[in-house]
Amino acid sequence: MLNVIGLVVLIATAALLAWSSIRAWRAKSNFLKWGGASLVALLATTVSLVSILTIAGLLKLHTRTAPVPDLKVAGAAEQIQRGQAIANSFCDACHSETGPLTGGVDLGKDFPIPVGSIVSANLTPAGRLSNWSDGEIFRAIRNGVDADGRWLIVMSYTNAGKLSDDDTQAVIAYIRSRPAAGRQTANPPDQLNLLGVIMLGAGMLPEGKPVSASVIAAPPKGPSMQYGEYIMSYQDCRECHGHDLTGGVPGQLGPLGPDLNLVKQWKLSDFVDTMRTGVDPNGHQMSEQMQWRPLGRMDDEELAAVYEYLTHLPSS
Repeated sequence: MLNVIGLVVLIATAALLAWSSIRAWRAKSNFLKWGGASLVALLATTVSLVSILTIAGLLKLHTRTAPVPDLKVAGAAEQIQRGQAIANSFCDACHSETGPLTGGVDLGKDFPIPVGSIVSANLTPAGRLSNWSDGEIFRAIRNGVDADGRWLIVMSYTNAGKLSDDDTQAVIAYIRSRPAAGRQTANPPDQLNLLGVIMLGAGMLPEGKPVSASVIAAPPKGPSMQYGEYIMSYQDCRECHGHDLTGGVPGQLGPLGPDLNLVKQWKLSDFVDTMRTGVDPNGHQMSEQMQWRPLGRMDDEELAAVYEYLTHLPSS
């Protein structure tokens, strides 16, 4: 609503400046006629352009759609156990602050520009997911669209949609098994301010990962390069370490991470210890922006798979 009010103010300002430019052009003084009219016309054009970008951003906010799959998660014990493992090593990074999956994490603090209020949702029954169907939760994870059809902006920026169908259902089973905890969080969780809407309209903010209705299957779980590649497909390492994991680039949304070819210099035990302690083999303490705590909750087999994948990266 505030963004709509901001748009109205921008349009009114542009109209007022255009009117003032016409008035200045009619002035008898050449200074006012040429100098004043030109300056005011330039300002009117600038504000009009910002208004157009705001309209484009508001349209983008409401154009993402995705189908709701027709499914009912069984909630078997093994599903819940698998879902908990994924949540502990992946979902917790954003959705656990005061307790497991209770949300309330201020994700916007790590953005280079303040684009709005971005606070992770409470995924326990104290939040809104208790009123969602399993298919609606699946759609939110896979495609970043909530039960009301609204775009979950940051969710669509993550790689959660790369989780296999079975693992996604396991996460849903675990979410359903959790008791109510924490406080209800903002709805929707992502609320762009006027600057964020303008940047979205200008293409300065991503539009999210492409919507997918494909079936995704994971390779067999084990300490293999193939399973490591699968883990790295849904973990958000590339958001900080770059598309090829050769280091972040200035201007990306996430913090700048180093080239992960450095792992080739480590032994498997060094890598596991680094992920579990946050201290690398050289005694360097990793930043709190690096989500080593949830990553370190992966089991030895999973960490070995990630190590296999990273040590077989093409040389940068």
